Amino acid sequence: MADADNETNTAARQPSRVVVVTAGGENPWIMINALAARFDDIVVLQEQPESKSLFLRRRARKLGWPTAIGQLATMIASRFGKRFTRKRAEGILRHYGVSGAPDPSVPVCQITSVNDAEAVSQIRQLAPKVVFLISCRLLKAHTLAQIPCPVVNFHAGINPGYRGLMGGYWAQVNDDVINFGATVHLVDEGVDTGGILYQSRQTPDRRDTMHTYPLLQTAASTGIAIAAVDDALKGKLQPLDVAGPSQQWYHPPMTWLWNGIRRGIW
Repeated sequence: MADADNETNTAARQPSRVVVVTAGGENPWIMINALAARFDDIVVLQEQPESKSLFLRRRARKLGWPTAIGQLATMIASRFGKRFTRKRAEGILRHYGVSGAPDPSVPVCQITSVNDAEAVSQIRQLAPKVVFLISCRLLKAHTLAQIPCPVVNFHAGINPGYRGLMGGYWAQVNDDVINFGATVHLVDEGVDTGGILYQSRQTPDRRDTMHTYPLLQTAASTGIAIAAVDDALKGKLQPLDVAGPSQQWYHPPMTWLWNGIRRGIW
């Protein structure tokens, strides 16, 4: 399996256009800033956040209302808890030399959803050599079919075993810390099922929790994102043959409290 370190490639900046699609936030901007430091022409399409009511109804249809409500409660607790882990978060940013502050020199275009016809039209007009996804909606099949260039995704989890959400947390819960890390992969019609391009692995600190796992995975993985985009621009994308069981994960329900109290995995 190929791993890439976090050192920014010092080769000349490339002029080919890269479109990044994201819902915004500190973690995506870590990646956007790293890409902008390496490639000359970065354009960001920023989605509007999905409403919690829509999330709840969709998750309830798939997993049932008790699980969906429990997951929503954990998400709310996670957002509230971030204020208590800011010191650790700042330490991660310093250690990897990254910033999650939006760079005003990077153009940002607001969109409702990447799956809207208007967003697809905008992507086609921008004519990128590669589209890079991070923390955005799942692309629908008809959207993906209309994008005439490679589409790659940054996923905070090791595929195929930790597809979906909270890959770092679930690796901890499963006593599988060797598979705590991140993946950059091609996008297909499934959930993180596209061909794996690069992976990176980290060892979480005892101070890390589900509030800082994704930050750690992102900050430590700018190198693999740069490598994948560079490959796409050069027409040299080469998916890896990665074997292993495949499973999709979701936000933890309120059993998160049990794992925290009994096992110290927050």
